[in-house]
Amino acid sequence: MKKDEILEKLKTVIYPGFKKSIVEFGFVKDIKEGDTPVIDVEIVSARPEVAKSVEDEIIRVLGKAKVNITQPKPPVEKSNTISGKNIAPQIKHFIMVSSGKGGVGKSTTTVNLAISMAKLGFKVGVLDADIYGPNIPRMLGSENLKPVVVGQNIRPIQTHGLEMMSMGVLIPEGQGLIWRGAMIMKAISQLLSDVSWSDLDVLFIDMPPGTGDAQLTLAQSVPVSAGICVTTPQKVALDDTKRSLDMFEKLHIPIAGIVENMSGFLCPDNGKEYDIFGKGTTEVIANEYNTEILAQIPIEIALREGGDEGKPISFYLPESVSSKRYEKAASRLWEIIQNIDSNSLADNSKIQPTHS
Repeated sequence: MKKDEILEKLKTVIYPGFKKSIVEFGFVKDIKEGDTPVIDVEIVSARPEVAKSVEDEIIRVLGKAKVNITQPKPPVEKSNTISGKNIAPQIKHFIMVSSGKGGVGKSTTTVNLAISMAKLGFKVGVLDADIYGPNIPRMLGSENLKPVVVGQNIRPIQTHGLEMMSMGVLIPEGQGLIWRGAMIMKAISQLLSDVSWSDLDVLFIDMPPGTGDAQLTLAQSVPVSAGICVTTPQKVALDDTKRSLDMFEKLHIPIAGIVENMSGFLCPDNGKEYDIFGKGTTEVIANEYNTEILAQIPIEIALREGGDEGKPISFYLPESVSSKRYEKAASRLWEIIQNIDSNSLADNSKIQPTHS
């Protein structure tokens, strides 16, 4: 089999958890022809099951081959904090979803990104850390569910393929919390440590708006893998966006990207998209902070209805415009998480072969 023929066959080997092949990702580094071709592949995941899946699939499509897969060493426990604490070590990745101001669709983004990530095959949880305005239970149709206490811990609510916990299911509906900073900090710590989270691949944490005690507490409690900033295209919202991105930098949290919400209006009558609030205005800020726009989510009536009715659009209307954009953003986010892991290990772990 010639090199070109081998490469064509390798284009059918899909990287686990994604829709692109190992060739499209640029993971195939070398091909040696022969009765038993030798394929050198370098992947960004440290998980042995990913390497084994890739190796098995290559051998399946080629018939026989010697496969050398190189990957980072398994990540050691890390932290973005001075203390180095991790009060929920069974969770692999913590994603902080934040915004400089309220009302920009942060909770909607969290829910639909989490569902899209779960649809890729990962174990995903959502922690509603917006203590003053816990909207996640309503958006997931779980506002009337009560968590089960097992021993000293609370079992998270299972819904829409996710694990979820929120102050909204722990207090009576409509009750306002008049808490000082110290109480907020303690509540967030307990929502992490006193909840029986599974061995999750990703926990999305919906933060209160702004840059206050909640954000600092989270960064001091667990190693946040990356932060996502949610904003709208209006210029008046961009100053607050800068403050949120600046907060990530000061807390040494890698910035995964920006979600530009209400980015255009999708007219239900003709299907056209109108930029009533502007569009793409966050691109300059993304460049300034060396990050990217993860998604531009339009105003889509089904998106708003889904949030109000507890039927998130990514779960119930997967073919909608917004759902497809969330799905694309989730795939890209996982790539970014893997790259962050690889970069964090670059100083102490050269990529080594693990399979042959």
